[in-house]
Amino acid sequence: MIEATHGNKSLRAKLYWWLERPDRSATGPWLLEIALIVLISLNVGAVILETVASIYAQWHFALNLFEGISLTVFIAEYAARLWVAPENPNYKSRLAWVRSPLALIDLLAILPTLLYLIFPMDLRLLRTFRMLRLLKLTRYSPALGMLFAVFEEEAGAFFAGFFILMLMLIFAASGAWIAEHNAQPDAFGSIPAAMWWAMATLTTVGYGDVTPITVAGKVFGALITVIGIGMAALPAGIIASGLNDQLHRRRAKLERQFRVALEDGNICEADEKDIETLRKQLGLSYRAAGHIREQIHAEMQTGTERCQSCGQPLPKNDTMDL
Repeated sequence: MIEATHGNKSLRAKLYWWLERPDRSATGPWLLEIALIVLISLNVGAVILETVASIYAQWHFALNLFEGISLTVFIAEYAARLWVAPENPNYKSRLAWVRSPLALIDLLAILPTLLYLIFPMDLRLLRTFRMLRLLKLTRYSPALGMLFAVFEEEAGAFFAGFFILMLMLIFAASGAWIAEHNAQPDAFGSIPAAMWWAMATLTTVGYGDVTPITVAGKVFGALITVIGIGMAALPAGIIASGLNDQLHRRRAKLERQFRVALEDGNICEADEKDIETLRKQLGLSYRAAGHIREQIHAEMQTGTERCQSCGQPLPKNDTMDL
């Protein structure tokens, strides 16, 4: 019984190594990762082609067969990742993994088709939801992973921005209704009807299909347009700040790895391998890693010491002769 348990753990650890690829230089897991990326890309392409009636009419059997094969692979992948979840130090249990963002994306990739098999629905709607499989590429792209991390960490700021946008939307629609409901009862006959103009104006899209015609409406519309410029810049600023913070932390993490490797004054082959593995995991370029290496070597030559937490240079303790 004990030997069987150890055998299961060994198999689970091996499968975890293949799926999560802790050692990014390994050929086998790398080929598996490429295969999954190609399969996801082909699925997205198939969904796009299925919306062309002539292509779907001629190739519907092949497309449906490909969908069945893809669904089987994605279900097997989800089940395998669920089984090996305890091997991941980031998750305390399988339930913790199920509630993680990447696990939810994997579930969304297979859920629409499974729901169709249980509850038949409009097939065109199903094809649209299958486009969610494109999100699975987040697992394999450090850049997408960084953006996803920004959305996760800045969720509070995004919620605050969305709340402000909703307040401004109601305010703009109410003002437009007061100024324009008598002159344009079709477009501004109610506050919900005026929300279309308010949303298009606040987001600086300005379709032009609905515009104020009264003097008060034009003045109010100009004010809302100016406010809309700031509203459009708000989420962009949050994303830019979050990405900059993520990149700074990733560079600091690689810098710490360099400093650990240089504690004995030399970077051996094993240290180089660890550094390269970390560089790939963080999604940093060779040029960025080279710049960090040069910076650390220069500091060692000049004797500059840096804070271990923030990475900033420490002031030298000069003594004065009395």
